[in-house]
Amino acid sequence: MPPRPPRSTTNAPRLSLHPPRGLVRVEAPDLLDGDHRDGEHYERLVLDGGDLAGITLQECVLEAVSLNDAELRGARFVGCSFEDLFAPVLRAPRSTWRETSLRGTRWGSAELYDTTFDGVHLDGGKLDYVNLRSAQLTDVLVSGCIIGELDLTGARATRVSLRDCTVGTLTLDGARLQDVDLRTSSFRGINGLDGLRGATIDEHQLLLLAPFLAAGMGLRVEG
Repeated sequence: MPPRPPRSTTNAPRLSLHPPRGLVRVEAPDLLDGDHRDGEHYERLVLDGGDLAGITLQECVLEAVSLNDAELRGARFVGCSFEDLFAPVLRAPRSTWRETSLRGTRWGSAELYDTTFDGVHLDGGKLDYVNLRSAQLTDVLVSGCIIGELDLTGARATRVSLRDCTVGTLTLDGARLQDVDLRTSSFRGINGLDGLRGATIDEHQLLLLAPFLAAGMGLRVEG
């Protein structure tokens, strides 16, 4: 009998996501800043440039929604499900995303600094630049995504997993990581190598990181 592979000591994200049920389909909602909406289903909405600051959506489904350049500062999404969320420019700093799933997301520049992600699954998206500076990430799974630049400067991340993702540049200056699993994902470059403390990588990734580690330590490799 072949030996069992070593058991991982990295704690995985604890997700308890359930699709919202019993929703009311709303064809043309008049969403305003500060609104609180509960149990609604939106489809094919264009909210580009709208002022939705401080809005709260709870147990809602949003399908094929465009939020390009909409103001979402301080917005709250709790128990929601997003399908095909389109935003070449996403402005959602200091927002809260809790027990929420996002599938097929297409973001250009995503301003999500000082944001809270708690119990979130981001699945199968293409994201050019994601600014999560000083964000709080707890129990987050990012799977099957293509990300140009992921900026976690000063962020706190606990039980976060990047699974089967392709990332151009990962920036970790001043980040504090605990149980962050980077295995099965690829990175072309990493800034702020000290911020990798608390992350889990595989042997192949370690070999790929060797030039960055050597450069960070001022080592000259010859021969």
